[in-house]
Amino acid sequence: MRLSKMHINTLREVPGEAELPSHIFLLRAGMIRKLVSGVYGFMPLGYRVIRKIEEIVREEMDMSGAQEIHMSAIQPSELWKESGRWTAMGPELWRIRDRHDREFCLGPTHEEIFTDIVRNEVNSYRQLPLNLYQIQNKYRDEARPRFGLMRSREFIMKDAYSFDRDEAGLEKSYDIMYEAYERIFDRCGLTYRPVEADTGAIGGSGSHEFIALSEVGESDILYCTSCNHAATSEQMPGVDDIVADGATDALEELKTVDTPDTKTIEEVATFLDVPKEKTIKAILLTVYDDDGGVKYHVTAFLRGDRELNMIKLVNALKEPEHMVVMADEAIIGDATGAVGGFTGPVGLHDAKIIVDSELEHLPNMVAGANELDQHMTGVNYGRDYKADILIDIKQVQEGDKCPICGAPLAQARGIEVGQVFKLGTKYSASMGALYKDENMQEHPIVMGCYGIGVSRTMAAIVEQHHDDNGIIWPVSVAPYHVIITLVKPDDKEQAAVADDIYEKLQSKGVEVLLDDRDDRAGVKFKDADLLGIPVRITVGKKAGEGVVEYKLRTDADRSELSIATAIESALTYVTDGLR
Repeated sequence: MRLSKMHINTLREVPGEAELPSHIFLLRAGMIRKLVSGVYGFMPLGYRVIRKIEEIVREEMDMSGAQEIHMSAIQPSELWKESGRWTAMGPELWRIRDRHDREFCLGPTHEEIFTDIVRNEVNSYRQLPLNLYQIQNKYRDEARPRFGLMRSREFIMKDAYSFDRDEAGLEKSYDIMYEAYERIFDRCGLTYRPVEADTGAIGGSGSHEFIALSEVGESDILYCTSCNHAATSEQMPGVDDIVADGATDALEELKTVDTPDTKTIEEVATFLDVPKEKTIKAILLTVYDDDGGVKYHVTAFLRGDRELNMIKLVNALKEPEHMVVMADEAIIGDATGAVGGFTGPVGLHDAKIIVDSELEHLPNMVAGANELDQHMTGVNYGRDYKADILIDIKQVQEGDKCPICGAPLAQARGIEVGQVFKLGTKYSASMGALYKDENMQEHPIVMGCYGIGVSRTMAAIVEQHHDDNGIIWPVSVAPYHVIITLVKPDDKEQAAVADDIYEKLQSKGVEVLLDDRDDRAGVKFKDADLLGIPVRITVGKKAGEGVVEYKLRTDADRSELSIATAIESALTYVTDGLR
């Protein structure tokens, strides 16, 4: 493609709304354009990258035995109500009505649609296993879309759904998809880590996220450098500190003490001269129903130096995340006896009490007394209070113990580019997707689902592959493999050499951009770096001598090569990069 004929508009200035390198460089390189907040379109070069990623996904999915279909993004509410997710998905579900006042949503995912297809068309064990996938635009009404393609309201996603007879079949399908994902992200040039993850609103019994490692990512992962166990911070189990029997004195008497103006854990610990580990932190929440009314109040308790893991708490309550919010202290106080800053587990009423499992093993703690300016000492689980739910709700931090081997955990950040789920019968049971076995007995189909954020993967690649001058695309996803920079388009000798290289590389299957624009060489070099084309061949004043300049985007150095050697070097580099 000749750049003089291409629609391209690069920017010299950093767009005001862009913060992350991927957002900045994709906008500056003219690869994406914003329509409104969280909604982007893809321009010629950017769309070529998207298509390259999609093709890698298709090749690996097809090779794994999955079959591609394409469903509508508009989904009837009836299916979502069957599965129970119409309200559970919360405000991110983009709800619409047609002229007949019938409810629909713009699909954020397609479990219901694919389950509906299979329940209507599959009825025998002979038709299983089955794996169907699509690559399609998805929609989520994000409250705060940001970071360009990282968190947008419209995005391109590959979603696949497996259908099996039993759990053993699901395990096999899950492993096949897991391995396909590894190949996909390897081919995209990403440094990534698969980690155990929360299943969220999708549901199911197990999940892994594929995290592209990046300091600007929104996902926190914890991993053990000893046994290699890894999980998202939402999913990593906490290891309780346990005071062994006989390691402490007998249980102390429960006492109420004055603690004026000591609302925070730090203030209480300082005032009573105890470590924060000896205090109990209270967190007050309210669960609302579908109509916005109060369903019930919750008081959560954990060790004073710990932080609450909201996802663990929501899962323990079995409530949609958006229905659980921090409580209004006045309202919850009147209803339960809680007192802001002085709430403790002893003597509360009319509230669901959820206690972190660690507190069961820690004697003689300090907690709020549910009276202004008063705390209790000698607080012990079992004797003085009990939980409605006793479970791990703590946020695991770097340095905490690995739940597998006990070694310290390390922490990293990253970008979620894919996730796989073991759905089991969550959707097939509720929606009646059944099959008949050899004895004509009916059973619910066992399902899995598997998503890849195609447009997010594009952004993740840029986050991992860029420098101060622009993008550095891996060959496998680059919009073009080689850019030929023609220094003087009106020089017939240079133009002839550039055209010759252009034709010879194209004849070998190499995708080539020829920058034949009537512009300064410096502008062309800057654009070549910004666009991130893997190989640059510059045709300049030595063209008549059969010499050109050869440079890889990954390297600072450039070299002068014969025309034939430059062509051969580019061909070898591109071929190796596509393997």
